[in-house]
Amino acid sequence: MYFQPEYTYHIYNRSNETAFKTRENYLFFLEKINKLITPLCDIFAWCIMPNHFHLLISVNEKGASNVDEIHRSETSLLSKNIGTLLSSYTLAINKQYYRRGSLFAHNTKAKQLNFTKHNYAVNCFFYIHQNPYTSGLVEKLEDWEYSSFRDYAGFRDGKLCNKELAYEIINFDKDNFYEQSYIILGENDINKIF
Repeated sequence: MYFQPEYTYHIYNRSNETAFKTRENYLFFLEKINKLITPLCDIFAWCIMPNHFHLLISVNEKGASNVDEIHRSETSLLSKNIGTLLSSYTLAINKQYYRRGSLFAHNTKAKQLNFTKHNYAVNCFFYIHQNPYTSGLVEKLEDWEYSSFRDYAGFRDGKLCNKELAYEIINFDKDNFYEQSYIILGENDINKIF
């Protein structure tokens, strides 16, 4: 994956099995995100589901900088750290559950979002938070602990997201965030963020 500074990306990956089985698994993954990813970008939204995750980020200069690798000289530091995040999490899960092999069966995707067309960033922001609700995991968005929805809705004071920058860049209605979060996106809008 190649990242450009100050661009916004929807990053996601999926497992073919349950990748997050316990609360400790989710929290461990979040600690890894905080250590490996937040120094390289501003996170606007995140959600970890039982078999996949989403991040909405804006990459900083450090994250977009190239790492000097023998076979992949065009790899950014953020891309390298995403790989480290997934491989270190997989190693921990393999050890914990006596399993072998890859946990995330697909390559991580990073879709650069265009702000001027079709409200991509706003739609992605709400889609990420709606994911547990539309998947039937919870009856209310705030019931899902493993997303940034609670932070924006005022139910928790999480530190992973740069909320002030998100308000400025994504330009969603801060005062009506809760109500707008329940306006379910249509399939056409969802397809444009992937």
